[in-house]
Amino acid sequence: MNDTESSNPRRVVFSYLVPVHVEVEDGLVVAVTVIDETPVRNPAVVEGDPGYLGEAVAAVDDGQEWPSWSFGY
Repeated sequence: MNDTESSNPRRVVFSYLVPVHVEVEDGLVVAVTVIDETPVRNPAVVEGDPGYLGEAVAAVDDGQEWPSWSFGY
């Protein structure tokens, strides 16, 4: 990486749909598990340079296994 790249990082934030498991007790959401092994499909740029979207998706969607993320108690 040269000095220009380190002082100007390429940042792209994007969103895409993933399956989630939602647990509800007594009408309240108590836990959400994101199943993030899903391949990236139809990403949408949230912020950053859209020109780097393809590179960002390739870096994220490289076939490695990731654990699911859980939120709640």
